[in-house]
Amino acid sequence: MNSEKMMELMQDQDFKEVMQAIMMKNSEEQKKSTQRKYRALNQYAAKGQTLFVGSSLMEWFPINEMQLTLNLKHIIYNRGIAGSTTADLLEVMDDCIFDLAPSKIFINIGSNDIGSVGPNGYEKETLLANYNKIMEQIKERLPQCEVYVMAYYPINAKADYGLDKSRKAMMFATRTNSNILEANTVIEELANKHGFHFINVNEGLTDEDGNLKAEFSTDGVHMWPGAYAVILENLKKYL
Repeated sequence: MNSEKMMELMQDQDFKEVMQAIMMKNSEEQKKSTQRKYRALNQYAAKGQTLFVGSSLMEWFPINEMQLTLNLKHIIYNRGIAGSTTADLLEVMDDCIFDLAPSKIFINIGSNDIGSVGPNGYEKETLLANYNKIMEQIKERLPQCEVYVMAYYPINAKADYGLDKSRKAMMFATRTNSNILEANTVIEELANKHGFHFINVNEGLTDEDGNLKAEFSTDGVHMWPGAYAVILENLKKYL
């Protein structure tokens, strides 16, 4: 098939829907595989340590390597699962949180809710309701745990990362910095309601326009280790 025919096929709506369905199926299988891996690892993990939990922006935080430079007296475990929404986390709370019985939790979940392209799209009310359930369960089952609810990271929808127009439009339809800032405000209120810490560790991530610095990101959303080094520096006082 020549390049012209390939481009024509890629613009076909039926083809796009089929490819999206395949991608969603693969994503669900990957999430289940990661959950099974964590369930196995939990058998060897120490209780009462520090936990990172969330979606890809947490799973891809290279804290396993970076914590070696911190001289901490405790271990940081990462139980982020790429592609997860707040609804997904509610389904895996035992494997990703409670089986570890952490003394501290850093949680960053909901960016995929904001960027949702499902049938209902982004619904702030659903994000809040699910996040509230997450916080309620943590408060009930881990009453002595210190919980740090992290502000959502900024995005960059302007820089050119080589994404095709349709994919880029889908990624940033509702995943905007204005929606992220609004979500941060309501999630902070929710965290305060439960007596949890709300922390914004985004200082140094943005350019003069408030976008995620282009050089920090792989696609406008996900980040290189250099960006996580900035975040970790901001996080140190809480660890």
